[in-house]
Amino acid sequence: MDHWPFIVAAYGITIGATLALLGWSMAVMRARENKADALRKEHRR
Repeated sequence: MDHWPFIVAAYGITIGATLALLGWSMAVMRARENKADALRKEHRR
């Protein structure tokens, strides 16, 4: 039995999950930065 389909699938899952985690963390980071900026602007008034 050929093992390459399993290797390709494992790499695909790993790369896909890494990209999903990266996208999620970037979205959360942007939201938190916007919230922090809003608090800074509110504090300056």
